Amino acid sequence: MAKAPLVVRTVADLRRTVAEWHGRGETVGLVPTMGALHEGHISLLKLARERTSRTITSIFVNPTQFAPNEDFDKYPRTWDDDLAQLTRANCDLVWAPTAREMYPDGFATYVIPGGAAEGLETDFRPTFFRGVATVCCKLFTQTRADVAVFGEKDFQQLAVIRQMVRDLNLPLDIVPGRTVREADGLAMSSRNRYLSAENRARATVLHRVLKEVADAARVRVPEALEAAIAGGAAAIKDAGFRQLDYLVVRDAETLKAFDPASPRPGRALVAAWIGETRLIDNVTV
Repeated sequence: MAKAPLVVRTVADLRRTVAEWHGRGETVGLVPTMGALHEGHISLLKLARERTSRTITSIFVNPTQFAPNEDFDKYPRTWDDDLAQLTRANCDLVWAPTAREMYPDGFATYVIPGGAAEGLETDFRPTFFRGVATVCCKLFTQTRADVAVFGEKDFQQLAVIRQMVRDLNLPLDIVPGRTVREADGLAMSSRNRYLSAENRARATVLHRVLKEVADAARVRVPEALEAAIAGGAAAIKDAGFRQLDYLVVRDAETLKAFDPASPRPGRALVAAWIGETRLIDNVTV
């Protein structure tokens, strides 16, 4: 029978355990999450296990990355199911701090990223990456992980974290994990739990449109890409989405404007609202 992971809720206890591991020459992999785990998260944990001898999954719904009008209070919290999944996946430790432990009274220091954090998500969620970068920087220093694994579904977030680690000379490697999809192509996401059956069926249009846009981008003809984006935006609207935040192709490394004439890799990205749920996805070019 699989052994349940150790659950730790204070920085002092966390560092004590990690120091014991490092003292024995063991390496530590971290998978940062906000809980409501699914197969995508578990795939990231498997990557961490392949690269390190000990694994930590953090479960913390981070208040600093939510705007006042967003879904912090109703974000799915499924502790018992999360712990069961992590037990089956042989996770060694769950880092589950309280908000007060993470942001004690008087907390006033934030990481404010530029570069890859500019545009796309920031156009609609101005303080989002400040919260993400700050909490991830804290997670890295709290866990003293050697490796941290992030999913490619949140592609801009992955780029921002890589940039922060590089710019601040943080002593760990960032490993990307491929997006895990349902059989019909919908990217797995904790927020998929919000979808009605009807909207769940409609949401599959996002992956289909992204593939069409990526195919057009590979042709390296600007007019073909423009037409694919326009057609994709119309298809998303026709599928019942109430708002399209963006459907774009960007440079895969910098997230700056994509140059169809350049051989550099690209990334097609989308964010759109269906009902009260905002979904994001991306595919490689």
